[in-house]
Amino acid sequence: MLNEHEQTTYNHSLEQKVDSLAQLKVKGLVVGPIHVAPPDKAMSLRFEEISPEAGNLEQFKGFVQAAHRKGISVVLDLTPNYQGSSGPWFSNISVTNVAERLKSALVFWLNEGVDGVQLSGVERVSSVVPSLWNDIRAIVQKGTDERPNKRLLIGVTEQSSAEDVSSLLSSTSVDLLISRVLRAGDVDATERAQSVQRLYSSHSQTTLAWSLGGGAEGHMAWLVGPALVKLHQLLLLTLPGTPVFNYGDELGLMDAEERAERLSCRSFFRSLSELRGKEHSLTFGDFLLLLNSSSSLAYLRVWDQSERYLATFNWAEEAAVLQLSRATLPRQAAVVLSTNSSALPADSKVDLTNLWLGPRQAALLRFPYTG
Repeated sequence: MLNEHEQTTYNHSLEQKVDSLAQLKVKGLVVGPIHVAPPDKAMSLRFEEISPEAGNLEQFKGFVQAAHRKGISVVLDLTPNYQGSSGPWFSNISVTNVAERLKSALVFWLNEGVDGVQLSGVERVSSVVPSLWNDIRAIVQKGTDERPNKRLLIGVTEQSSAEDVSSLLSSTSVDLLISRVLRAGDVDATERAQSVQRLYSSHSQTTLAWSLGGGAEGHMAWLVGPALVKLHQLLLLTLPGTPVFNYGDELGLMDAEERAERLSCRSFFRSLSELRGKEHSLTFGDFLLLLNSSSSLAYLRVWDQSERYLATFNWAEEAAVLQLSRATLPRQAAVVLSTNSSALPADSKVDLTNLWLGPRQAALLRFPYTG
């Protein structure tokens, strides 16, 4: 899933973006918010009207049709107060009024062809006006008369602890919840992996979404540094659930980034995305944590008799040797992709009991099911 946060005019260039995303095997795109919402002015909110700088309804519909032709779903972000400072749902006094107005807007946009809706601050609206939240859920998740198919309801929260995210998933019943669980401040890598394990153990992986930050926080390259973009691409695209990127993360975008590096990041992303789309173990396989320390991580993705995929990471600034020996693992595995292809070229064989990973390096390995 890709988030397109910038207010973009729906013209030929955006349809070209759709072609580019289709090549990357992207299945969904979150657009917006694009509705008229003067900051912190609840009474001036107009959900069904597109801001002039973002284009018009006909252009938006053309864009949705272009995406659908390429097999890409379009989710519209309808967060009410997206430009204000008083919270995504304005003040407490406004929540009831805004949630009531959102209901008719949902019917409008679903009938215009969007495949789902994204809302920030779901904990606020679901707890302040639970009956209206149930109405909102019903409209999106049960469809409308004109479009009876189920649509996707995505929630966004600032919560970062696995416990809080888990309880929100249960209490809001959103289809996907985007949280800050992978960006929990100064928490080390050990805690992040434990959070993934906790959420995976408690919920269907179809409800889990993995993200490093929203559009307001900048591209992945700003958040983790250009050297770690591929490592985090590999992480998000091999965890159990839905990876969520900001548009541009697939290029490792930072301002003035070298063209060769952009193309390298895009190629790496495309290879991973293609794999994830066709390999059952990566798409919906079980998640087994094998090794988790403050500097390294290894987990297995397994589905029935499909090939097994082993994701390995070294966060440290010095090389690491991972000793992965257990009854379920073979002695050797083949390299599928590596963030440093000169050190670990594709199709080369590695010894799992003595796996060398260079500084800040990650590798995806595979081995066959042996029964």
